[in-house]
Amino acid sequence: MDRPVAVITGATSGLGRIAALDLAGRGYRVGVVARSRAKADALVGELRTAADDVPVDVFHADLGLVSQAHRIGQEIAAHYPRVDVLINNAGLHAFSQRTTAEGFAEMTAVNYLGPFVLTQALTDRLLASAPARIVNVASEASRQARRIAPAEDLRRVDPYTRRESMALYGRTKLMTIMWTQELARRLDATKVTVNCCDPGFNATGLGRDLPGSEVLRRVLNTLRVGDPRKGAGIIVRLAADPAFARVSGGYLSVRDAQPLECPEPGRDAGVQKELWEETVALLAAREAG
Repeated sequence: MDRPVAVITGATSGLGRIAALDLAGRGYRVGVVARSRAKADALVGELRTAADDVPVDVFHADLGLVSQAHRIGQEIAAHYPRVDVLINNAGLHAFSQRTTAEGFAEMTAVNYLGPFVLTQALTDRLLASAPARIVNVASEASRQARRIAPAEDLRRVDPYTRRESMALYGRTKLMTIMWTQELARRLDATKVTVNCCDPGFNATGLGRDLPGSEVLRRVLNTLRVGDPRKGAGIIVRLAADPAFARVSGGYLSVRDAQPLECPEPGRDAGVQKELWEETVALLAAREAG
């Protein structure tokens, strides 16, 4: 364990894949949290082709299920004596409502509840590994959310249209920013920093539910629009650049890591604390029930 350890979700494609390759090239041991075994195997092969001595570990879980997020967090904590970086990158933009087996809106579960639970399960290991870092991937789509009512929004499972999906996706990313900033207040920044970022527009598989998305992605790639290397770059900077070693509670832009403000509905520390407390209560009720 002479290498630093970086655990990353959503690493089998898009921004996560590029970030994983970059971190491996920087000498990190990479822990990949993946749902698809075939995609995880392909990524391991790619990582080892790029750096044949890089240690890679795969942990299989569906982060849309909070029970699996908790389980895999415990497995990771037991597997590694230290975790230097946790990157919550997995994300989903669903164009119609789907609920998980646990009764949550899938987009809320994947984009917010799963990362929250995984991070909680790994917090003690991160603190014991100080100095460590947490990086959460948010989005400027958060500005599409015109309101936030934590108790209600965490539990919403009502149907929505494709047009309405952007505001709801944005709300899950607003929750990510709010949670990041509340978590930063709860952690000693000399031990663990926590930041989030807007990776910009990227031609990745995030909108894979949209008909024709694969054709659109190929066209954008040909035109060099939405280059995911830029989005992955800000993730890696927050994870590994010494310049961010003591920065915590930030929401940073893909554009040269310039600071961004949390959108107004979730900017107040009071509503951020409310989201935290409602999330903890919701998860405790699920566990008890």
